[in-house]
Amino acid sequence: MNSTHIYTSLTRISDLSEKNYSVTKLNKDLWETGDYVACKIIDIGKPSAQLELTNGRMRGVMGGEVLIGALGLRHATLEATGSWKEVTDDGIMHVLTSGGLLGKLTSRSMFMSALITIEYLGHLSRNHHKIVMNDFIKPVSTKEFNIPVVLFTGTSMSAGKTTSARIVTKIFKENGLKVLGAKIAGAGRYKDILAIKDVGADTIIDFVDAGLPSSICGSGLFKDKMNYLKNRMSHENPDVAVIEIGASPLEPYNGEIAFQAIKKHVKCNILSASDPYAVYGLMKAFNMKPDIVTGISTNTLGGRELVENLCDVTALNLMDPNTQPDLKRILNNLLELNLK
Repeated sequence: MNSTHIYTSLTRISDLSEKNYSVTKLNKDLWETGDYVACKIIDIGKPSAQLELTNGRMRGVMGGEVLIGALGLRHATLEATGSWKEVTDDGIMHVLTSGGLLGKLTSRSMFMSALITIEYLGHLSRNHHKIVMNDFIKPVSTKEFNIPVVLFTGTSMSAGKTTSARIVTKIFKENGLKVLGAKIAGAGRYKDILAIKDVGADTIIDFVDAGLPSSICGSGLFKDKMNYLKNRMSHENPDVAVIEIGASPLEPYNGEIAFQAIKKHVKCNILSASDPYAVYGLMKAFNMKPDIVTGISTNTLGGRELVENLCDVTALNLMDPNTQPDLKRILNNLLELNLK
């Protein structure tokens, strides 16, 4: 333990802020996804740079501070890509998400601010063994997953998935239902799943709880992680699960595997779309038709009309309170509820 270190939100499943550990440099061939490492901040990138803490709060940073995060991979279509595998002998890398996903930047949108640059100091270790995210996975027994799911997918990141999930969660809680919120694919942040908790979800869980800094990993491993998450969710015994698949199913975050793992339990599929043509493309790519399209593409009458004419799907701007009667009608019909 070191009280001067900054513990990013990817350490929230661990006891690192409470118990002692050592920091030891390891050869690159011993590095793996999910390893906890200590890094020194050498360039904050922008004056407003912040890191997400274990409680979800954001903290400003200064050069010279030491953060604790996890090695991982990010492949965001609209912001940045990077991987710990690209780190060279100088140990220089970047904070790929403010939640402490660490790796070498490989590309960045020209519209995105510079990332925090860091220098590898070493792996966290105890009793001569490195400390990894998998060390802190809570054991859970097998239990059949039989929870009705409202699924939130998107044509890209920042399309409006979490906002839509918050709106639906609030409706369920206002009607006395026990709600579980989950994010089963994406890159490590805490804010999205916390947003579901903030509107009343009784329990929240995400892929970080399964020991993943992001859901970019081998398909076999991710299937195992999905089985673990389904068992965790089943033991909560919710009336309904509000589940988000981060990014887009077409990105390398195993979104398609996540979808197939819960597909037969999905009662309502709400797609947040950046534009109407993306809706059409996603429907063709996965041979699936959402029950509702929302997000940026529905901000105007023109966008809604194009979605409905092009894709024959109901388009609702869920941020508009006037759409709530239609939303509740659809949820009632598909989940056999009696929402007020």
